[in-house]
Amino acid sequence: MVEKNALCKIRKEMEACIGKRVQLKTNKGRKKVQIREGILESTYPSIFTVRFENEFKNVRKVSYSYTDVLTNTVEIKVCGSK
Repeated sequence: MVEKNALCKIRKEMEACIGKRVQLKTNKGRKKVQIREGILESTYPSIFTVRFENEFKNVRKVSYSYTDVLTNTVEIKVCGSK
């Protein structure tokens, strides 16, 4: 039950950040780390989605699970207002 409470807490924190710019640090395994910035778009019971744009204005939505955040596979940080 501890994990379930932790996941609910992570989800509530994510819901408060919808529409904000976030920085994601993703562990891709074998010492590969990817850092990207995007907009936290929405939250669902098991996942949240982030919208990324590149320099060519291509939009890509990526979903992550709250378990990824709990296990530190994905670290998320809200960017300061610009």
